[in-house]
Amino acid sequence: MNTDFLMLLQENEPHFSKGQKRIARYIRESYDKAAFMTAHRLGVTVGVSESTVVRFAVDLGFDGYPTMQKAMQEMVLNRLTSVQRLEVASDRIGDQDVLSKVIQSDIEKLRRTGETVSREEFQASVNAVLDAKRVYIIGVRSTAPLANFLGYYLNYMFNNVHIVTASGTSEMFEKIVGMKSDDVVIAFSFPRYSAATLKAAQYCRSTGAQVIAITDHRESPLGQCANHVLCAKSDMVSLVDSLVAPLSVVNALIVAIAAKREKELHRTFEELEHIWEEYNVYQIREENQ
Repeated sequence: MNTDFLMLLQENEPHFSKGQKRIARYIRESYDKAAFMTAHRLGVTVGVSESTVVRFAVDLGFDGYPTMQKAMQEMVLNRLTSVQRLEVASDRIGDQDVLSKVIQSDIEKLRRTGETVSREEFQASVNAVLDAKRVYIIGVRSTAPLANFLGYYLNYMFNNVHIVTASGTSEMFEKIVGMKSDDVVIAFSFPRYSAATLKAAQYCRSTGAQVIAITDHRESPLGQCANHVLCAKSDMVSLVDSLVAPLSVVNALIVAIAAKREKELHRTFEELEHIWEEYNVYQIREENQ
């Protein structure tokens, strides 16, 4: 858990009521569960009223419990083990309709991403890719599909795209050695943040290459070493990292870059359509006679 939050609890503890001290103690001891509880659930768990929990958040300087809860969630996600994630998911979902719960959660992440992602950073990222000599895309573990998806479409537009999905630090550096200042790196990282991705991004930045981070927060480890940051919400759902919002940002990047290379793409796909038809790449649906 973030030490600043712990310090906040420690600094205010002398002024806490008896009930608030119980809340603070529970948060310190079980932050992985507390961060995902409603004010009512937290109150029931520690034996205080919901209003006491709300006053606790306000006394700490937040404008309400939801704001404190979001702050706690952002701070603890990187520390949760897979076992803890399963336990938290069980507490959050319970006997609810899992399908509806997950879909609604993803819709909310898309909404929050649309409101917070910087349009200036997005356009700067598009321009950086268009001007790059070579494009490297780094995504390991659960973010590897995002890297492959982005690389698949960028390969239609450029001849200089390299996809790096090796999770080992040594193998990753073998893929990016020789990086130069006119290259661009697009890297993905979400809690629990990959140490290998961060080290690779730091190396790329040291060569003068531009680093575009697609991550959950500007202050994430990857965000802090990037030239441009595209923030996409990726909250935990059980042991699964939701990649719906990051994929939407990737889609937007592809569409924006393709719009700038429309003429080249038109020629490429005209040729590809002939090849696909000649070699029966796609199944042709026959009309019923």
